[in-house]
Amino acid sequence: MIKCIIIDDEPLAIDLLKDYVTKAEGFELVGTFTNPIEALQQVESLDVDLIFLDVQMPELNGIQFLKIKKGKCHFVMTTAYQKYAIEGFEHDVIDYLLKPISIDRFMISMERVKARLADKAEPELEKKREVISEYIFVKSEYKTLKINIKDIKYLEGMSDYVSIHLLDKRVMTLDSLKNFITKLPRQQFIRVHKSFVVNIEHIDHVERNQIIISGKRIPIGATYLKGFKDLLNI
Repeated sequence: MIKCIIIDDEPLAIDLLKDYVTKAEGFELVGTFTNPIEALQQVESLDVDLIFLDVQMPELNGIQFLKIKKGKCHFVMTTAYQKYAIEGFEHDVIDYLLKPISIDRFMISMERVKARLADKAEPELEKKREVISEYIFVKSEYKTLKINIKDIKYLEGMSDYVSIHLLDKRVMTLDSLKNFITKLPRQQFIRVHKSFVVNIEHIDHVERNQIIISGKRIPIGATYLKGFKDLLNI
């Protein structure tokens, strides 16, 4: 969940955003503040990911608040004055919502927030993949099998199942290809088609838009072609 707070000196503006946040999937409102000074003292203790920040407020305005907390969390600016947008974006805010804020514009903004936070999380995911074990455990029928990662030649998505093609056999497991690939080291496995993930260590050769592994011809989908060529530097 993306933890967020609202800072606005207008209670009605807070009420509107509170309603919108409850309708947005993946967001949790952990606090609202009409006093930016008070909010400044609470942000870190609340472990906030995102702040909906009004620009014009007494004592401490939104731009000043942003400069103090820049880099500590992410921001979506809210104001009735468009002239502040450029300055806000100069401080790397995710979005700028002009009051009165409509529900459809708010939801578009939340998609931008999710995309930005996903990009930030990617390096952490990469680190986890780099230190992954040399093996994984996979449920197949009534057994839990230990599989050496280096023995996986390629994966094939088959409806609700993943077919794991190993050096000497094939194993079926109830899973999605999208989920299964997260268990594998990213620098070694790459999705090349909506139905295929390959271990680049086992590629024999590439022929046009096909990958050959142990005689098996695996198509490279147009969507995945550039990423595949970039990884192999070809």
